[in-house]
Amino acid sequence: MERAASVISSLLGGGGGSGAQAATVKSVLVYPIKSCRGISVPQAPITATGFRWDRQWMLVNSKGRACTQRVEPKLALVEVQMPPEAFAEDWHPTPDDHMVIRAPGMEPLKVPLSVECATISDVSVWEWTGAAYDEGAEAAEWFSTFLGCPTRLVRFNEDSETRLTDPDYARGYKTMFSDGFPYLIVSQGSLDALNEILKEPIPINRFRP
Repeated sequence: MERAASVISSLLGGGGGSGAQAATVKSVLVYPIKSCRGISVPQAPITATGFRWDRQWMLVNSKGRACTQRVEPKLALVEVQMPPEAFAEDWHPTPDDHMVIRAPGMEPLKVPLSVECATISDVSVWEWTGAAYDEGAEAAEWFSTFLGCPTRLVRFNEDSETRLTDPDYARGYKTMFSDGFPYLIVSQGSLDALNEILKEPIPINRFRP
């Protein structure tokens, strides 16, 4: 975790080095469920695998493969709500704390944050295959109904699994269900430069930073 914090600090110009101007953080986005809508938060604890709660859950099909917006674009309509205190540094969930999930035409789904779940094996995202916690029949039925195909909601099992980043690009780091790396930083300047050459400007959330 300290290494991750050091890297982010260096990228933002907070390493206390040459006196270069420090970057200003405009927004922090966390995506609890991979490929669903993100949450804009005022702060988020830094962990060894990314911001706390980021890509800790994902959806899988009947073969255990990750479901993403590349195949299921309707996931862009799924909103996720966490308890406001969930992003405090020392907060720990109780049995009464839930992640609330909403989508058009669906009743809200509440997923407990601290309940023990069964484990399923052969869950995969890109190059990685391992075990994950299964969030149960109610969540599976909810997402299967919304997407129109068999789908289950799973949670990364930090107790038994480690997913390392590609050593050619970030040796020694690890992540959960993100595409490849624990953090994605996008600069407003880069977006502004891109929008100058596009016919129609695009917002920063198109990059899911």
